[in-house]
Amino acid sequence: MTRVAKEATQEPTGEQTHVEWLSRKPRLSRPTLIAAFEGWNDAGDAASTAAAHLADSWKCQPLAMIDPEPFFDFTAVRPTVRLDESRVRNIDWPVNKLLAARLDSKQDSNGSGNDALVLIGTEPQLRWRTFTRQVVSMAELLGVEQVITLGALLAEVPHSRDVEVYGSTEDQELQQTLGLTPSRYEGPTGIVGVLSAACSDAGFSTTSFWSAVPSYMPAAPSPKAALALINRVCAVMRAPVPTSELEQRAKLYEQEITRIVAEDDDTAEYVARLENAWDNRDPHNNDASADAAELSDNPELLVAEVEKFLRDGS
Repeated sequence: MTRVAKEATQEPTGEQTHVEWLSRKPRLSRPTLIAAFEGWNDAGDAASTAAAHLADSWKCQPLAMIDPEPFFDFTAVRPTVRLDESRVRNIDWPVNKLLAARLDSKQDSNGSGNDALVLIGTEPQLRWRTFTRQVVSMAELLGVEQVITLGALLAEVPHSRDVEVYGSTEDQELQQTLGLTPSRYEGPTGIVGVLSAACSDAGFSTTSFWSAVPSYMPAAPSPKAALALINRVCAVMRAPVPTSELEQRAKLYEQEITRIVAEDDDTAEYVARLENAWDNRDPHNNDASADAAELSDNPELLVAEVEKFLRDGS
């Protein structure tokens, strides 16, 4: 769907009541909005790490931010105090910031490429419908052509194999071109699911990518899962980014997890079973990845299953 961007100003209007514009609207060509949030749908910090890496690699510049005041309970997600180089105290609030960049991506048949908007932040706690209206309104204003949301889930996958990435979309054209399927998940959801639905309802071509993080290491940041998400986004955007540093971190991550696993016989046995199941899976059967994605909004269930195995060896 082609959209005509309105003129962005320094003052929020209409549905942008809680948006603070940090700069004038840049001249963007058919931008793609990529969104990721720290919190419930960010296992191993993979989604937020991927979005931050893309923004850094593309040299994205701050464009707007969403006022945190209406959307956070500051007794639960407290702001932090820091001292700057001059020893002046500053308060850092949870923030959701929109960044923008012109890309030298491969042009399509119409001679037009896709520039990038990256929304990075923290999953809000309050007024999700109002929050998503802020994002949708900014996307409409800036002429966004497609939306890609990123998430990461805990799943029964081995850390020593390729990262499983599940993609879904309701857009039939994207299902054909990207080889994706509609999401079959039913149940509690996070801000990623709510934003994806809102963008789809607003008429945007919307895709969601989820990477699988080993459920037996839920607290370990996973650069390997972040790298897998980056590769999928770059394939869609046709705008590669340097990943050598992240690839090195992914190798170190795998080595460190392997060392930790080897120190516990029960965990080592469990991981060996996962590796055996992975190596003998049917490559033409996508049910495993689809089922994992359907559990993305309930990672506690997967953790409980792992804990049960480690407790009684079943």
